[in-house]
Amino acid sequence: MRQKKEFVLEYDFQSSPQLLYQYLSTPSGLSEWFSDDVNYRGEKYTFFWGESEEYARVLSKKLNEKIRFQWITGESNEEDYFFEFCIHMDEITKDVSLI
Repeated sequence: MRQKKEFVLEYDFQSSPQLLYQYLSTPSGLSEWFSDDVNYRGEKYTFFWGESEEYARVLSKKLNEKIRFQWITGESNEEDYFFEFCIHMDEITKDVSLI
């Protein structure tokens, strides 16, 4: 069994949460910055990085706020492997961050 590791990164954007969410939740948006290409069929996303293909499904989402993907690994504990993108807008400064 592989050991899980948590990575948390935060980036600031000059963008609206609505526009940023499109880059996190659609195949065309994800292929602009996250992987070389992304296909979507049924409930399965296929992410391409060079010769590698990885599969995921959406576990949960909240419009313009967050989306969580679960890696499809074929292992019995695959529910443990996920990645998510959260959009945060500071109430005072209105700065938008991707976490």
